[in-house]
Amino acid sequence: MKRLIVAAVAVTCAAVPIVVGSAGANADTAGSDGAKEYVVLYAEGASLASARAAITSAGGTIVSENTDVGVATVQTSNAGFTAAVDASAAIDGTARNRVIGAAPDDATSNGGVHKFDPAEAVVAGVSGKGVSRRGGPKAAEPLADLQWDMQQIDATPTGSYRHEQGRGVKVGIIDTGVDGSHPDIAANFDRADSRNFTVDIPFDANGNEIDGPCEDEPDKSCNDPADVDEDGHGTHVASTIAAPINGIGIAGVAPQATIVNLRAGQDSGFFFLQPSVDALTYAAKHGIDVVNMSFYVDPWLFNCSNNPADSPEAQQEQRTIVTAMQRALDFAWARGVTLVSAAGNGATDYTKVITDGSSPDFADTPGEASYLRTIDPASCTSMPSEGNHVISVSATGISLRKAYYSDYGNGYIDVAAPGGDVYDTPDNNRDITKAVLAAYPESVGRRASPPTIAPDGTPTTSAVVKSCDASGKTCGYYQYLQGTSMASPHAAGVAALIVGKYGLPDFRQGGKTLFPDVVALVLKTTANKTPCPDPPTFTYTRNTPTAGTVVTTATCEGSSRRNGFYGSGVVDALRAVGH
Repeated sequence: MKRLIVAAVAVTCAAVPIVVGSAGANADTAGSDGAKEYVVLYAEGASLASARAAITSAGGTIVSENTDVGVATVQTSNAGFTAAVDASAAIDGTARNRVIGAAPDDATSNGGVHKFDPAEAVVAGVSGKGVSRRGGPKAAEPLADLQWDMQQIDATPTGSYRHEQGRGVKVGIIDTGVDGSHPDIAANFDRADSRNFTVDIPFDANGNEIDGPCEDEPDKSCNDPADVDEDGHGTHVASTIAAPINGIGIAGVAPQATIVNLRAGQDSGFFFLQPSVDALTYAAKHGIDVVNMSFYVDPWLFNCSNNPADSPEAQQEQRTIVTAMQRALDFAWARGVTLVSAAGNGATDYTKVITDGSSPDFADTPGEASYLRTIDPASCTSMPSEGNHVISVSATGISLRKAYYSDYGNGYIDVAAPGGDVYDTPDNNRDITKAVLAAYPESVGRRASPPTIAPDGTPTTSAVVKSCDASGKTCGYYQYLQGTSMASPHAAGVAALIVGKYGLPDFRQGGKTLFPDVVALVLKTTANKTPCPDPPTFTYTRNTPTAGTVVTTATCEGSSRRNGFYGSGVVDALRAVGH
């Protein structure tokens, strides 16, 4: 997963790289200017006055506050702030709201940091020319034949589209942003309700590029408007859910649903605690019916309450992240928001003791690094995918096998959905068309290094497809990506169809509403039951372009009714709304 849960189609393996560092890397040291930021969690039942007073007396200044769940972003120059504020009964804990001191090792080709693990990088370096197609007045969507993913879940003109398309349902995209001007998003995009809860971070303390110089941004600002996506991940997710049927490109699972951009991720793919919490509470208060969360909250892939490898400060920080996120998830769920999350791309069983060396995945001060930890599922939690009330989604390939990179676990996975697997081929060689095709911001393609869209508008790689309407005047771009990031929006789209089909009028916020537990029940009971492979230990063979032949295994536990690869089954749009 890394921040974003897309799995790369151009990489060699799904394992997270291990960078061994010091377990003392979480010391509470001040930055070069002496000022640091924290997210402070208020104690349950504590008054706002007492919590604010505790922050002030510890030398902190509140920058922003979310009173719905009791968290505040606080700035302080006091090196002893955490110890001082934690001594108050009005405070439950603190977590650093990092201004990044040192970038992680997995940088993009242009030198900037990009929060992807090896299973989830952007498609890059794929040889071959891009495809260009023009639609016609009587044709299906021009790229429909490339959407094996929609065919797998029966979200097609002869399938679920005949019964329900999601009109009146709002879907929040908690991601890196959404390109609201993309021609296969614009018709369903709600600018008025969309928000950006982040501010771009140009460089870290060592001068390494994070989101890039503000003046180089398309909008010349680090405060991006709520209708842009300078990464591309959120746009891909949004169009998978609700690209309209309009004679250009693709159609989404719920082609008449409304897309609301709730940006909580940086351009670089980092997701901080405060924006993630704010996006969830905003969704709850603005009539959002479903949210898609294809990310995990930085800096810990797994938040452990008492891991002996962690310092006391790191343990407290992780407990704070889990508690704050769960409060936000509870707040949204109680107000009618169905919560859907990608399961992750580490190819690991979340119900077993595993080893992880990916966290913390960014540093507070130069010189900090991730380090090796043993992860016990009894005391470690990945957020939001393991949060209460969250539907966790694993990824399938075109053959319906669990994708090689997808995390799994009996009791962890709720449902499965198409996420793509470029090695799901008879010869185990990479085939880009076995990934998932969805919208791609033109500005991202033109600014990529190297560009994936040439100056004349021609795609420079087979990973990018261009589609125009019948007139040839309106064109959009589409990108192949794979990952549980791509699986989750398919499930979120079916959830939107369920709200549209069975929901009641929402007299408070408009549109429709349906209690999330009902949505989850329909989603699971109408999913296609898919048993474990026989034998249950499945062997993946991948002939990769750089590492040669790679062989891995994964063991499925459970029954045909519920198991670790598919949960309650592969989601089915037609079964969910066709009766």
